[in-house]
Amino acid sequence: MSRIILAIVLLLLLVLGGGFLLLGAFPPEAKVTPVQKVLPNDRFTRSN
Repeated sequence: MSRIILAIVLLLLLVLGGGFLLLGAFPPEAKVTPVQKVLPNDRFTRSN
């Protein structure tokens, strides 16, 4: 019984390690979204 559990745990670790290696070798592309923010002119007034 313990041998089956050990085999399942080792298989799970192998699958997780393979997944990490796959993500490291072929990372998902970052989604680029443009950002626009209107800043009020009052923030940039100079008082001399």
